[in-house]
Amino acid sequence: MCGIAGTYRWPDGKAVTDRLTAVLAHRGPDAAGRYGHPAGDGEVQLGHRRLSIIDLSETGAQPMVSGGLALTYNGELYNAPELRAELEAAGVRFRGTSDTEVLLEAWRRWGTGCLPRLRGMFAFAVFDERTGELTLVRDQLGIKPLFLLRRGGGLVFSSELKALAAVTGGKLEVDHGALVASLLYYWVPDSRCAYREAEKLPPGTWLRLRPDGREERGRYWSLKEVAAEGRERALASEVPDLAAVVEESTRRHLMSDVPVATFLSGGLDSSYLTALAARDRPGISAYTIGFRAEDARFEAMPDDLRYARQVAARFGVDLHEIEIAPDVLDLLPRMTYHLDEPIGDPAAINTYLICSAAREAGVKVMLSGMGADELFAGYRKHLANVLALRYQRVPRPLRRGLSAAVDRLPVASARRGYRSVRFAKRFLSFADLPEETAFRRSYTMYDREELLALLHPDLAGTVDDVLTEHADVYEDNDLDDFVNRMCLGDARMFLPGLNLAYTDRSSMAASTEVRVPYVDVEVVRAAFALPGDRKIAGRQGKAVLKEAAASVLPREIVYRPKGLFSAPLRAWMSRDLAPLVREVVQDGELVRAGLLRREALRRMVAEDAAGQRDFSKHLWHVLTLEYWYRGAASGSGAPPGPPPSVTA
Repeated sequence: MCGIAGTYRWPDGKAVTDRLTAVLAHRGPDAAGRYGHPAGDGEVQLGHRRLSIIDLSETGAQPMVSGGLALTYNGELYNAPELRAELEAAGVRFRGTSDTEVLLEAWRRWGTGCLPRLRGMFAFAVFDERTGELTLVRDQLGIKPLFLLRRGGGLVFSSELKALAAVTGGKLEVDHGALVASLLYYWVPDSRCAYREAEKLPPGTWLRLRPDGREERGRYWSLKEVAAEGRERALASEVPDLAAVVEESTRRHLMSDVPVATFLSGGLDSSYLTALAARDRPGISAYTIGFRAEDARFEAMPDDLRYARQVAARFGVDLHEIEIAPDVLDLLPRMTYHLDEPIGDPAAINTYLICSAAREAGVKVMLSGMGADELFAGYRKHLANVLALRYQRVPRPLRRGLSAAVDRLPVASARRGYRSVRFAKRFLSFADLPEETAFRRSYTMYDREELLALLHPDLAGTVDDVLTEHADVYEDNDLDDFVNRMCLGDARMFLPGLNLAYTDRSSMAASTEVRVPYVDVEVVRAAFALPGDRKIAGRQGKAVLKEAAASVLPREIVYRPKGLFSAPLRAWMSRDLAPLVREVVQDGELVRAGLLRREALRRMVAEDAAGQRDFSKHLWHVLTLEYWYRGAASGSGAPPGPPPSVTA
């Protein structure tokens, strides 16, 4: 896993590429390299920062140049052994054992035709010295990032947006549409970018640049098509053996020449992966988190730690426990910097701290259970939306009475929060709405009217654009299965926009590679070949995955209440971060710039403090957005500090 960057027909490309790779040093502290070559009336420059995982020798160094092709590559190919064998049978001779060399030779033999055959996570750039063409590629599901910026006939690309901002001198213009989307979702969708001039190469696509200025784009993999194929398989009763598919994916994801460990929250997804990994790697290490007792009690958080200990003991796993009692005033600006865009999920802090601890222990690679909830309908929102369909059959007067009663209940007292009340209020906020609107409202931060009340009136049209975009993506399918429609929407929006984004950026900030065995093309194919009533059975979410895991894990783990990979936000907001919240609401850059309305923020703070509504997540995201905007406005490229009047 590495950091890649480069320029194509860009002024002073050599110096720019060196600056890009310097910003990416944390992604690859083991080695650095650069390659240059003429390209038409300009030149190409490819940069690389290496985190050595497969083939630690110089034969795996990058950019890799061979026979007129040059490659800079960030990723892992889990089917590299099979591709290598096929290429060797065709007469290819390899110098080393890296998957980078396999990718280079696969490209030489098949060109873009090799892309549907790749199984892994990757973003790469390959230059053909003969034609002067540069081709950029991103993996099927958007696990690895690739940011682009164009000016004139030139282009610059990088694994991280902050590198592009740094080399342009902080002169990029903030995209207000992306900020509005960020407020709605608490992350920036993969279809948008926080800077107006920049863009993200879409998952499953390639972009070819020619020296005469022409461009060509192609799509080699489509989630929509995979879901449609899965529907046909389900209708034909071609039911996949999910346990075998997940086990095979996990085994492939263990491929490494350095130590591998796992995340172990004690929940189903990470416990299943850890148990499977322990079969192949007895004594494998795992890392788990706990919280200060007073924070967990205030948040009414489940005791995930005891389940993690139970799994570790049963499978002989070397468990490392990390208590998260962080100095959030220090971590918040640091994480905002590393996350590149305004992402308001505190799970990014957990990932960063776990990866930092693992790295200090000499671990470079970790397996995560990310993706299982999206693909197998494991989030509370999935079950809640199914239950909402039943709720809509309740007579309207009863629904109105229930809503009024729940609205009067507090979400917290001075000493503790009430999770059941929070969930009830959340459910009733969308239970009467049409399908797409209800699904959006079940996991986003605001409804349309709340968002309009928070933002400057000039952004009203942008709000409608963002909401329309969600509807367009969600409804772009021919599935007749409600549960799989939700899973497809998540796999196209929520997974790449939030979970894969923060996982990549927060782990690489700690110079650690995180692999996601559930977000594997074969697991995805299997997931969409399963009907929705096997994913949500009765009131049981992720039912089919639980059936698969039950042959390996104790039932107490498989069928326990859903755990949380989050943080005690209410405790932090009411204690550690309260002074910062007041400062940002009163005199933050977003308020002074007129983007957010001070009175709307004050109402949120007051209602949250009174315990009537839970706005802790909303306010946390306002803080992340404030820090990101402050850094973007300054153009410094450095993480901003807290306001002068706020002390830790």
